[in-house]
Amino acid sequence: MTLPVWLLIALPLAGAAVLLLAGRRSDFWGHLLGCAAALASFVVGAVLFVDMLGRAGEDRLVHERLFSWVPVGGLQVDFGLQLDPLSMCFVLLITGVGSLIHIYSIGYMAEDPDRRRFFAYLNLFLAAMLLLVLADNYLGLYVGWEGVGLASYLLIGFWQHKPSAATAAKKAFVVNRVGDMGLAIAMMVMFASVGAISFEAVFTAAPELGEGTLNAIGLLLLLGACGKSAQVPLQSWLGDAMEGPTPVSALIHAATMVTAGVYLIVRSGPVFDLAPGAQLGVVIVGAVTLLFGAVIGCAKDDIKKALAASTMSQIGYMVLAAGLGPAGYAVAIMHLLTHGFFKAGLFLGAGSVMHAMNDEVNMRRYGGLRTLLPVTFATFGLGYLAIIGVPPLAGFFSKDGIIEAALNSGGARGFILGAAAILGAGITAFYMTRVMLMTFFGQRRWAPDAHPHEAPAVMTWPMILLAIGSVASGAVLAIGGTLTHWLEPVVGAHEEHHVLPAWVVTIVVLSVVAVGILIAYRMYAQKAVPDTAPEEVSALTVAARKDLYGDAINEELLMKPGQVLTRDLVVVDDKGIDGAASGLAALVARISNGLRLLQTGFARSYALSMLAGAALVVAVILAVQLW
Repeated sequence: MTLPVWLLIALPLAGAAVLLLAGRRSDFWGHLLGCAAALASFVVGAVLFVDMLGRAGEDRLVHERLFSWVPVGGLQVDFGLQLDPLSMCFVLLITGVGSLIHIYSIGYMAEDPDRRRFFAYLNLFLAAMLLLVLADNYLGLYVGWEGVGLASYLLIGFWQHKPSAATAAKKAFVVNRVGDMGLAIAMMVMFASVGAISFEAVFTAAPELGEGTLNAIGLLLLLGACGKSAQVPLQSWLGDAMEGPTPVSALIHAATMVTAGVYLIVRSGPVFDLAPGAQLGVVIVGAVTLLFGAVIGCAKDDIKKALAASTMSQIGYMVLAAGLGPAGYAVAIMHLLTHGFFKAGLFLGAGSVMHAMNDEVNMRRYGGLRTLLPVTFATFGLGYLAIIGVPPLAGFFSKDGIIEAALNSGGARGFILGAAAILGAGITAFYMTRVMLMTFFGQRRWAPDAHPHEAPAVMTWPMILLAIGSVASGAVLAIGGTLTHWLEPVVGAHEEHHVLPAWVVTIVVLSVVAVGILIAYRMYAQKAVPDTAPEEVSALTVAARKDLYGDAINEELLMKPGQVLTRDLVVVDDKGIDGAASGLAALVARISNGLRLLQTGFARSYALSMLAGAALVVAVILAVQLW
């Protein structure tokens, strides 16, 4: 390799360290250093990518062993990095889209007094995410995994003066810990079964392990993926996480953190391919979540929460594809990459709208913004067309690829999965058209003090570049099987077979998408949009507004039983442990108070005590001798 792989992580990590340690002295240049660190990491990634292009097959797999990390008994773990075609996809996405979001943040956070700290956290997040995708063993991945969790906690709760932001950060942290336990226990099972936790050792030993063990490992890994990627049943944190600054939503909830679960499943493909039970669990979670998130997105008036629900749904598509095995790995990664472009663009577009509307997030207070925000309208519109799958934009190639792969899995299972994916495409078209119409079309429903204006160039140029990616990335990755061939050294090759011709699937999907657009048009373009959400709505709408009762279910099944348990433990502690300790303390106090009376301060008293003690010792000795 022309450059060491560790530079990818070291550059943003060094940026974060300098910005955090320099303190207020870096307020005037901290944002520039943060952007420079992200861009430098992207340049290193681009150089390594060009070098990898010049290699073929197995030569594209590069290992870097840095040092012996955990030499404890039978557990020997090196701190090593692995750069291959799969991790390279993530490196370019993380550093490329991440750099654009850094640049956008210069304008978005211009008036924030803690902007320097914000860029430090962004750099820290990039470093942790890069470690996650570059580690050559599960322990290194786990460190990056937890680092991403820490950075996301800091970024979601960045405006900690807002109680809602602090609560959202804590909620994200706690929910993710549940998934993290799954990943941690999976590593323990690997070590118990294989004696190692490196990718190479685990994947080599996988064929020799029993199906039960492999299913256990796969399901535990799936639990970890559900936490990071906001999949059912660990999805409840994602909507609340929109309390963070909008660039955080674009970075964490579009291009990087929420894709970590997809990476974990695809990277662990050799385990899942031999664990049919775990694979079935993956496709069920993906199919349920893609519909779950889509339904929630239909009822959200907060533009960021609508996009958050969309993210949940789109990650569901990726998880569904990853659960299909070798036939779905490539299209899962393709949708992950295209989603990184159009969803980041949509979030940044939402931030531009909020910037123009005094931080208003309620779409019912928007309307008619297309003429006043032309660049935002154009870039957001291209992201909209990409996500609903209009050809030839990016989402058309990646989402249709997932639907085809689901249908081609065959039998009743293939029909059910394909039908769920097609239905999800129609619902996506509905809620995204709703967002477009309520924001950029119709009557102006602004507050009297609103004066909409286009964002500065430092914010619009990243949006333009992401819009270009939303248009072109799908064709670049799909035509000629470019990405499929690129990933073959990692995920393997497979023979394609089609249940239905591709053109039939395309016609069906586009027809369903058209129906979704038409329904949204009739509801939000041909009728006036009220300033406040109507209360007389269907039960499904009520449920969607409440996130399909995800929080309520968590409270009933987890929070309240936990409160009862902890309350009982407190009572036991108060009456039992604390009571016993208090009684013992009282006994010691009484004894010590009695002994204190013997300390008179008079020498004759002490001499008499010594004489009595000596007499007692002599008497005991004589008694023993006579006995």
